[in-house]
Amino acid sequence: MMAVAGQSLAQTAWPEKPVRITIGFAAGSGADILTRYYARKLEDLTKQSWIVDNKAGASGNIATRTVTTAAPDGYNLLFLANSGIVGSKFLFKDLPFDTMKELRPVASFAAIIFVLVVDPKSELKNVTELAVKMKAKKDNLFGYTNPTGLLASESIKMITGLPAKSVPYKTTADAMRDIQQGGIDFMVMDGTFATQQIKQNQLKALAVTTGERMAALPDIPPLKDSGVPGFDFSPWWSVYAPTGTPQPIMDKLEGLIKQINAMPETKPFLESVGSVPLFLTGKEAYEKLQKEEKDVWPPLVKAAAIEPQ
Repeated sequence: MMAVAGQSLAQTAWPEKPVRITIGFAAGSGADILTRYYARKLEDLTKQSWIVDNKAGASGNIATRTVTTAAPDGYNLLFLANSGIVGSKFLFKDLPFDTMKELRPVASFAAIIFVLVVDPKSELKNVTELAVKMKAKKDNLFGYTNPTGLLASESIKMITGLPAKSVPYKTTADAMRDIQQGGIDFMVMDGTFATQQIKQNQLKALAVTTGERMAALPDIPPLKDSGVPGFDFSPWWSVYAPTGTPQPIMDKLEGLIKQINAMPETKPFLESVGSVPLFLTGKEAYEKLQKEEKDVWPPLVKAAAIEPQ
């Protein structure tokens, strides 16, 4: 009994050394902005270092692989959207991991609004005009860096009849150059990164993917009011740990995320970068993922006619 008690106390004393948070996107990306906010708050609460490790590429799969093979000791965590946990298995062939078995959500912290953007110099005013322009020419292209952007774009194509092929990018910064120089016609980009670029006239927004307008860009209409009826899509982000991470550590981290989301500065910060707070416990998040795996993602992928890559 004393040994068990000692082990429990040791686990709940976590963290006793720096914690590494891996993300599948580059520094300065929307995911990076979100992660670094939470990392700073976690440092304040735990008085310990939280290191953000950017492993961009392969739509986040490199980062996911890194954490699924890491020690389940609470010092190797992953920040990832539901698209990376559930969507990846429908969008990619022969993945070297099974996220639903090898990772467990600790807690969710935000839902992300995506934005359909075009060249900032474009005279287009809405998605209807974009569709007319693209149907009148050949060799249309759209960009993406993650499964959410790919699925959203393919769904928009299916509903509107837009003729366009996908172009994968390792980072959003790479795609930015092509949008601004006319190399791609449009991109569905996460609002966390896109919001500031839009406000600085580096991108032009035509619509948001959610059912309602977003606080940071109140003049941009939802896709459902822009010629894409019924469209409402907002991926949500969680903290994940390798399966087998001690429950006392999972519980403590869940409590820390809940504390951060309750801070008065968190909601305004998230809204300023195209996000909204969304706290789900680890149990609630896992049940939601299980439902998506069965009921949500398969019909979305099938409707968008996406072939696994």
